[in-house]
Amino acid sequence: MQILILGCGWLAESFAKQMKHQGHEVWASTTQYEKYLRLKADGIFSFIADFDNADTLVDIQLPNQFDFVLNSVPASQKNSIPGLERRFSTVKGFLADIKWTKQLFLSSIVIYPDKDAVYNESNLDGIELSEKLFLVERLMLQLPGTYVYRLGGLFGKNRVFAKYFANRICTTGEQLANFVHLDDVVSLIRLAVVCDLNYPIYNVVAPLHPKKKDVILASAQKYGFDLPIKFEAGDHFQKLVCGNLLQSELDYQYIWPDPLEF
Repeated sequence: MQILILGCGWLAESFAKQMKHQGHEVWASTTQYEKYLRLKADGIFSFIADFDNADTLVDIQLPNQFDFVLNSVPASQKNSIPGLERRFSTVKGFLADIKWTKQLFLSSIVIYPDKDAVYNESNLDGIELSEKLFLVERLMLQLPGTYVYRLGGLFGKNRVFAKYFANRICTTGEQLANFVHLDDVVSLIRLAVVCDLNYPIYNVVAPLHPKKKDVILASAQKYGFDLPIKFEAGDHFQKLVCGNLLQSELDYQYIWPDPLEF
């Protein structure tokens, strides 16, 4: 099987290594020369590609057909709308001469507003989705055989929630944790390679939603990080993102269902 990864970040690199280990041919883009060398040393066909700079794409020679494309080119609220339009128009242009069986684009549950609500993939009438992320999802869904995973807050390996609050004031402790572990995301991407998907968009979030304060306390104890200086009252909205659709469709049992155990 031939696999193409665009934007081989922290998550995509874990997926790339697993697929290479299983004997698949993996091609992966990065903007970093150090990562280019590391991926190459792992037997991955790596190449430098900056989708904000089309000049970096001119001389790249790829196979013209892939079984699976993992599109992990980032889209963030920090980006401007014109900047995102340029970046993902460049992505579309780069893919214009390539054929694939299935493409999976990685988005984020940040697309949902921070309000008291339960969000799933349907029944979104009247909900103000993030204009930036919705724009990018629409651009990518215009491509054939494309699906979207909206990822929850991603943790695992060296990403430990408590680390980001050590010796700091936490004002988000009463919010619900809409998190997902790296191991589960990689497993669900691998299932997307081989399984039929019946809907264009899926939330990817662990099934349990403890308060963020409790996740901080649990992960600080587990990994030895200092606690926050204090927990202060802040935004108490109870935003819950439901990932039942994908879990049910793939009959998937989460490796890490509870963020308290991450």
